[in-house]
Amino acid sequence: MLPDQSRSFLSPTHPCPTPWNPADMECLTTLSYRSGDLSAYLTEIVRRVNQLLGSDWTIITLCDGGTGRIVVSSIDLDQKDASFSLHGSLAEVVVQSGRSLLLNDDLPDWRNFQFPDSYRGYLGIPLRATDQQVMGTICSFQRQPRQFEASVIKTIESFATRAAIAIENYRLYHQQLQFNEQLSQAIAISTAELKQSQEKLIERERLAALGEFTAMIVHEIRNPLTTIQMGLRFAQKVLTTDIDRQRLDLAVSESQRLTRLLQEILYYAKPQVLQRTNINISQFLADMMCCGQQLPEAAERSIHYVQAFSEIEVIADPDKLKQVFLNLLRNALEAIAPGDTVRCWLTRDTRPDWITIRLHNGGAPIPPELLPQLTTPFCSTKPMGTGLGLAISKRIIVAHGGELEITSSVSGTTVSVHLPIMGYHEFALTISS
Repeated sequence: MLPDQSRSFLSPTHPCPTPWNPADMECLTTLSYRSGDLSAYLTEIVRRVNQLLGSDWTIITLCDGGTGRIVVSSIDLDQKDASFSLHGSLAEVVVQSGRSLLLNDDLPDWRNFQFPDSYRGYLGIPLRATDQQVMGTICSFQRQPRQFEASVIKTIESFATRAAIAIENYRLYHQQLQFNEQLSQAIAISTAELKQSQEKLIERERLAALGEFTAMIVHEIRNPLTTIQMGLRFAQKVLTTDIDRQRLDLAVSESQRLTRLLQEILYYAKPQVLQRTNINISQFLADMMCCGQQLPEAAERSIHYVQAFSEIEVIADPDKLKQVFLNLLRNALEAIAPGDTVRCWLTRDTRPDWITIRLHNGGAPIPPELLPQLTTPFCSTKPMGTGLGLAISKRIIVAHGGELEITSSVSGTTVSVHLPIMGYHEFALTISS
């Protein structure tokens, strides 16, 4: 029950122990809640209130629901003493009534409330926000019953108003900081996405222009090259000496290599149009490893394949993926010595809806400075390589929404293909070829 408000403010029987000085309020203007010293601001208010009232203990509390918390105290408190239940407390009376409360133990109803031991007097002032909601209190406790003039209580209410404004502004300030941070992050993400989209658009435009230019160049070269090859084949029929044959065979071989190079350039420059379908990637890779064992590069070499799933599907173009993995297998087989093994395994990616296919060869390591360039056109570690195989493979994987990654060390080179998946059932199966 609330005390009778007519008895809450009693006529004075003792003078105020510390005369009121306007400087007591002016000193607060030197403190700023924005610089993070809200605690110092509130501590100064508590010190001034405690001094002005001549109290034995003064606190500022904040209330949320049924719980109160002491945020500043004129005497040191243990952390465990900072929180308390509002139910039945004097702070609850002040918060619910929204009015200042003066209570001494000479009133008949003061024992109806939780009162700290050894204290006999209490003054509670509400901390009122701008929307008139009470957020907490300034409370002063006296070991002896005390009575204060209404003017003194009004002064303490002024302190409470300053404290409430500081707390509210502090909260709004930090809410604004948090909002600004979230806004900055959102802008950074949007900027990165926009930059990525612009880069993709520029890349598409570049490739489209490159494709048109390449198609024209390939057409212009292919026609005279065909004529040259016809002449070389005719010469093979009429020239019979060994030295002539050797020169012609070399010329024919080089013309064929030039034809393949033109075809690869044209293939790289053309847009990757995918004919997607659902593929059981586990079975697809098992079939690819069997095909890979029949490659000429696999002579005296073996392929060891481990799949961790039996049923796992991706939406992909099977012909394009076959082109990728045949190229990766050829590279891996060419990198190892006779008798060695290329290892391939299918595993779960670090991302939940992705899988990873890795091919590892134990060949000589690739220099670190060369690794980032391997998927760019015309970069190759092979003496007779065109440098377009990995570039084309990467374009195909990226067109599928995936990623191609190459790492190398003294233990060999690993090519990792990351692809998004539809679903999977875990299973362990080992196939040795």
